[in-house]
Amino acid sequence: MYRAAALKALRLAVDMADHERLGTVAREASIELAGRGRGPILLDGEDVTLSIRAEDVSFAASIMSTVPEVRVALVEQQREIGRRESCVMEGRDIGTVVFPNADLKVFLVASLEERARRRYEQSLKEEPAQARGDAGSGTGPSIDEIATGIAGRDERDTTRADSPLRKADDAVEIDTTSLTVEQQVDRVIELAVARGAAPPDGREARHG
Repeated sequence: MYRAAALKALRLAVDMADHERLGTVAREASIELAGRGRGPILLDGEDVTLSIRAEDVSFAASIMSTVPEVRVALVEQQREIGRRESCVMEGRDIGTVVFPNADLKVFLVASLEERARRRYEQSLKEEPAQARGDAGSGTGPSIDEIATGIAGRDERDTTRADSPLRKADDAVEIDTTSLTVEQQVDRVIELAVARGAAPPDGREARHG
């Protein structure tokens, strides 16, 4: 949701230092998580699922997430989703601010190197012509540049005054550095089922 709001702000050429205007953009943005959160992500009716993963949007979203006016607008939208139906939601303050009483909180971590590698591989799949970096002939950011951006975002998110990134006291931490996506999903399902959730599609969570 922050990425979608950031994309709208970039398209409107809003000054990232204009907090009041950024808050207005966030309030007025129509952000829909279609397909019960499985996608696509719609911004004012447009599918922006891929667009919001661009590096400039990531950077802008990190800045906007420090703006109190933006956080107030989007936290209320997130809570409204939770009031309407059960949901699985991810974000850097979901377990500490948005849903402090959530049935299950999972805090995912991974090494900086692995996170940068994953983002780089993702960028190759989404924008192969622009995301070669120093591993090819394109003009996209290299893995080192992506790592620098991620580290900068972590610093801003953990030190911001409003809703800083931190692990909730009752969150379960999972180090995903050496886990496949399937193993990560299975671990979360295992935790959810242990808390009373029904296994998805009637299947049991796999262990190991």
